[in-house]
Amino acid sequence: MLVVKIGGAQGVDLERVSRDVANLVRGGEQVIVVHGGSAETNTLSEKLGHPARFVKSTSGYTSRYTDRETLEIFAMVTCGKINTLLVEQLQMLGVNAFGLSGLDGRVLIARRKDAVRIVENGKVRVLRDDHTGKIEQVNAELLHDLLKYGLTPVIAPLAISPVGEALNVDADRAAAMVAGAVGAESLIVLTNVPGLMRHFPDESTVIPHITPAGLEQALALAEGRMKKKVLGAGEALQLGVERVIFADGRVETPLLRALEGNGTVISA
Repeated sequence: MLVVKIGGAQGVDLERVSRDVANLVRGGEQVIVVHGGSAETNTLSEKLGHPARFVKSTSGYTSRYTDRETLEIFAMVTCGKINTLLVEQLQMLGVNAFGLSGLDGRVLIARRKDAVRIVENGKVRVLRDDHTGKIEQVNAELLHDLLKYGLTPVIAPLAISPVGEALNVDADRAAAMVAGAVGAESLIVLTNVPGLMRHFPDESTVIPHITPAGLEQALALAEGRMKKKVLGAGEALQLGVERVIFADGRVETPLLRALEGNGTVISA
C-alpha cells in the first residue's frame, strides 16, 4: 500500500500526479492520496481581503495562523476546489476516487491547540483563537473499507476535534499519520523541489538518502515548510512506514520516478 501526499505549493503538476496514481491503481496497487492547498488558499485569502498570516512557533516551525475566517477559506479551497478537481481527474482516468476530508466519518481526529506560542518581532506571544490541531487518531478501518470496495481515498487536510470542531491540520503530518495507521509500506511526499537539499536552493545538492538516525541533522538543514515534511517523515517511520520519499512533483511521471529512488529517500 502507498500513501501519496500532493503538496499545495505552486508548480506541482496535478495532472501528471493523477496519471501516475491511475497507472499504479490499474496495476493493482492500493493508493491513498492526501493533498494540501497552501498556495491557492493564499491567493483566495488575498482576494477576499483576509491575507494569509504565517507564524513561527518557539520551536522554529512555520505554520498558517487559522482564525475562523481563515478556516472557512481553507475549507473552500481544499475541500471545495482541489479535492473535487483531483477526484474529477482520477475519475476521468478510470479511477473510482472517493473525495473526503478528515471530518467525514471522523477520518482524522485531532486535538485543538488551546494556545500557540509564537515568536514575533523577537518576542514570545500567545495566540488563543487558532483553529489548528494535532492529529491523534486515524479511522484506518474506514479507509481500509473504502479500499476494499475498490475506491481510492483522496483526503483534504481538515480534521475533527473530539467535540466536533473543524480544524486545520498540517497535510504532511496528516499523510504521515494516515500512512502509519493503514500500514503503508511507503509514503511519497511530492513538492515543488527535487528533495531535501544540503544547500537550499541549490538543486544539485539534493541528499539522496537519509537514515532515521540522520533526521535530526536533516531538520537542521531543512528550510521553511520542509521542516514540517522532515518532522512528518520521522513520525511515519516511528509508526512503521518502511520508507518516506521527498520527490519532485513538477516532472513527468513524478510518482514512478520517486519509486525508482529519485529524490530524498528516508529509510533504514
